[in-house]
Amino acid sequence: MRSNNQSVLALISLACILLLAACGSSTPVLQHVTITPPTGTTSVSGTFQFTAQAYYSNGSIQDGTSLVTWSSSNTSVAAIVAGGLATGVGVGTTSITATAAGTAGASATLTVNDPVSLSVSPQTTATGTGQTVSFTANVTNGKSGVTWTASAGTVDVNGNFVAPAGPQSITVTVTATSKDDTTKSASATVNVVAPGQVTTTSNVQVAQYTVAPAAAGNVFVQFGQDTNYALTTWTQPVPSGGGPVSLFVAGMKANTPYHMRGVVAFSDGTQFMDADQTFTTGAIPAVELPTITATTTAGQTPQSGVELLDLIDTGSTAKKIVAVTDLAGNMLWGYNPPLAAGSGANGVKLLSNGHLLINFSGQNPDGLNSVIQEVDLGNNVIWQMTAAQLNQALAAATCAGCNITVVGTHHDFAILPNGHLIVIAAQNQVESGVTVTGDVLIDLDQNHNPVWAWSTFDHLDVTRQPFGTDWTHTNSVVYSPDDKNLIISMRNQSWVIKIDYGNGQGTGEILWKLGKDGDFTLMNGTDPVDWFYAQHDANVVSANSSGTFQLMLFDNGDNRVLDSSGTICGTTTPCVSRVPILQLDESGHTATIEWVDALAPVFSFFGGNARSLANGNIEFDECAPTFPTGNAAIFEVTKTTPPQTVWQMQIAGQFAYRGIRIPSLYPGVQW
Repeated sequence: MRSNNQSVLALISLACILLLAACGSSTPVLQHVTITPPTGTTSVSGTFQFTAQAYYSNGSIQDGTSLVTWSSSNTSVAAIVAGGLATGVGVGTTSITATAAGTAGASATLTVNDPVSLSVSPQTTATGTGQTVSFTANVTNGKSGVTWTASAGTVDVNGNFVAPAGPQSITVTVTATSKDDTTKSASATVNVVAPGQVTTTSNVQVAQYTVAPAAAGNVFVQFGQDTNYALTTWTQPVPSGGGPVSLFVAGMKANTPYHMRGVVAFSDGTQFMDADQTFTTGAIPAVELPTITATTTAGQTPQSGVELLDLIDTGSTAKKIVAVTDLAGNMLWGYNPPLAAGSGANGVKLLSNGHLLINFSGQNPDGLNSVIQEVDLGNNVIWQMTAAQLNQALAAATCAGCNITVVGTHHDFAILPNGHLIVIAAQNQVESGVTVTGDVLIDLDQNHNPVWAWSTFDHLDVTRQPFGTDWTHTNSVVYSPDDKNLIISMRNQSWVIKIDYGNGQGTGEILWKLGKDGDFTLMNGTDPVDWFYAQHDANVVSANSSGTFQLMLFDNGDNRVLDSSGTICGTTTPCVSRVPILQLDESGHTATIEWVDALAPVFSFFGGNARSLANGNIEFDECAPTFPTGNAAIFEVTKTTPPQTVWQMQIAGQFAYRGIRIPSLYPGVQW
């Protein structure tokens, strides 16, 4: 027993010696640690940084964050790693402890909440420069609110954003950041649009509206005589990356104030409406105004749209040659370029790019002094081709049949799906010592170069001349999409024929002739009197254009053959005009009269056209110098037996080669 006690005393004595030696040492000794901060808050999956301070025997304090061992009392609430970074695992409270060898350590409390989430509303919006938009931050599990910032302009503590002023459109990002968890933020996009600019054009009835959005979208203009904006233009895309969009605003009455505003539909779904702007159209000189009256039959509703008029002067050449009117007869647009004497518009169509394609030419022979023009709504000529330029192009062309000289283009043209243009041109040729005028069809590609040609002289009997040496007088050409062929109306042959065109790869052969002495048997009518004569504007009115399909035309009735002996009208029996719809069976070679509007006693000895309208009615026009109230009349009638007049227009002092109802002055827009 004594021996053991002596051993213990010896150990105690040694410990005391070592302790005294340590106390007397010059190396500071770590005495204790603390944690900063003593409490912390984070969210699930969020992090929180703790630090530790080390206190030494010599009174110094050092960063002990990396010296201590960190632990969490509840790892289902939070985990902590070396360096003091705690990560929230689940909702609750845990004790975070920092310990060091030989020290008692220290603890802090960490509370883990549900994660902070926030969104900003609206997420996307559009406004004008200098305008204010109010944003709201929708915060979940946050108590301290958000901080607002904007990439341009200003935004206050309440989320009221003021767009930068100036002439430049920009895209701005507005951001809300959580004060509880600064790693959490949400943003909104603001399409800031500078005001649109309205300017005049070469046409006193047309304004140009320009707006320059900074982001992808589409632009259109609303306009009208008040701020109800009854009409709209078509819609055009913003250039890639943003930039100016200029639209012609057309369809306004002359000498009238209008309201208009640009509308931008952005690709992100937001819409910007410019402030209301006003524009007053100019006055049209009285000498240029056609004399037009239009009426709607009581109780009837005409097909909506506007009337596209291809006018021919009977006296003064100052009046508008191409005009667009509303259904009350008010002129909405007009074009009357300086032309050679005797020239007029014959063939006008609205193109898919919003321009109009017009053929101008004289007669005797057809195509005299011709020029084809593409014109925009501001009356700017985009391109043109004169008869001389067409002949130059034909001389340079290598296509079969293109080595010809023409008088010029006339009467009509067809716009093909591939962008090509089929034009009718007159060609003179001496036959038996006499100059005969026939027609050719010329296919112009997208660059207006001839790539195909077809001549009547190669395919028809030149001695068949019901109307003399103005041999064929072709006045319409229609593309048949079903079989890729062409259907043309030859007034002075009283025939409608179909040509094997095959998109420029066909043989050019005549597939059939429709009319007296042609290839079809007339059904539901009397041959020869119920055939058409000196007709205009043969066009397809059924969904299909080959096999069994329907064709409508304006049957002028000149030289109508009345009986098998060859008696023609105009001697003892007056000539009359009418509008038939024929159902053609190409395989059976039958032509059945499905419907006819007998216009007797009206006789329109030239001009005229007939079209089917979207509401099922029929529209046709007459050029009749003896018509009681003027030189031309246009009618919309029901497709009934007998037809009922729905609407009519009278034009005094001018003929209407064609009057056609179109939806509006803009492709794809119905007024």
